[in-house]
Amino acid sequence: MGKITVAVIFGGQSSEHEVSRVSATTMISALRQEIYEVIPVGITKEGNWRIYHGPVEAIRNGTWEPYSTEVVLSPDASKKCLLKLVGGKYKEIPIDVVLPALHGAWGEDGTIQGLLEMAQIPYVGCGVLASAVSMDKVYTKLIAKAARIPMAKYLWFDGRTLEHTKEKIIAQVEKKLGYPCFVKPANAGSSVGISKAKNKAELEAALALAASYDRKVIVEEAIVGRELECAVLGNDQVRVSGVGEVLAAAEFYDYEAKYHNAASKTVIPADLPDKTRETVRKIAEKVFRAVDGCGLARVDFFVEQESGRVIFNELNTMPGFTAISMYPMLWEEEGMSKSELMDCLIRLALERDNGIRG
Repeated sequence: MGKITVAVIFGGQSSEHEVSRVSATTMISALRQEIYEVIPVGITKEGNWRIYHGPVEAIRNGTWEPYSTEVVLSPDASKKCLLKLVGGKYKEIPIDVVLPALHGAWGEDGTIQGLLEMAQIPYVGCGVLASAVSMDKVYTKLIAKAARIPMAKYLWFDGRTLEHTKEKIIAQVEKKLGYPCFVKPANAGSSVGISKAKNKAELEAALALAASYDRKVIVEEAIVGRELECAVLGNDQVRVSGVGEVLAAAEFYDYEAKYHNAASKTVIPADLPDKTRETVRKIAEKVFRAVDGCGLARVDFFVEQESGRVIFNELNTMPGFTAISMYPMLWEEEGMSKSELMDCLIRLALERDNGIRG
């Protein structure tokens, strides 16, 4: 049997372009050369698709583009291929499965998943619906509420009308949520565009910042407690990892604290009472099933300091695979190496495509 051809797509036009490149580097390095023929495909910040030929480190540091050639993914389901531009003509490059190592908009939100569904090419991760609703924090909360999953109190607003209704919105936040509160773009990851507001002036600035990233803005009550994360792996039959804890070096786990502050730490396994740990794991699976998840997801929680309540925060359908990312570390704690994890993710993608939902 020949090698499985895996197209690893990285970069993209979202604010998480750089994080995507680092995740892709980790994934490519973990794919066993004896099993997989790996084809790195980068999407530039301008949206240009390019097939890359060169050392993986250039993907990480962002110097890959000069060593790449224009390519597109064919939506023709009878082809299942990339089309590489060679001498003014397109050459077909057949692929077996796609690994979309993309974070944020146009990668984790159902858009590329829709393209791959049209092309009938198997791909790693959640489908169109799960990707779309999980990317949108408002719809995630609506689904979680219907499933009776405990969450922080929240309000959401149309960022397009924010300029005309700012005072009304601020009054609503102050009445229902109070200070401090967290303000987030509804569609963003890696804590991009998130602020903690302690007063009216900070809330006003935070609303404007969040609205600059997305047309919907969500405001949540601040939960004083611990930040926990749990990993889910599987299709119909799922495995749920142990629980890890985030110890942010900053006031909250923002983009800077995640990726540029060495003082931020993750603790695996988290030191928790057995009951709390099992509650986290149970809710992680429940949320994953509620959004019709498949493949993989990382589910984030708070444990409230005073009450010990487990509170669902969000579900990430393409979690980071950087050196400090919790998802692969949680499975390593369970005895699964990164290479074994990649084997499992690709197997799940192929099984889902064949309708074997295992």
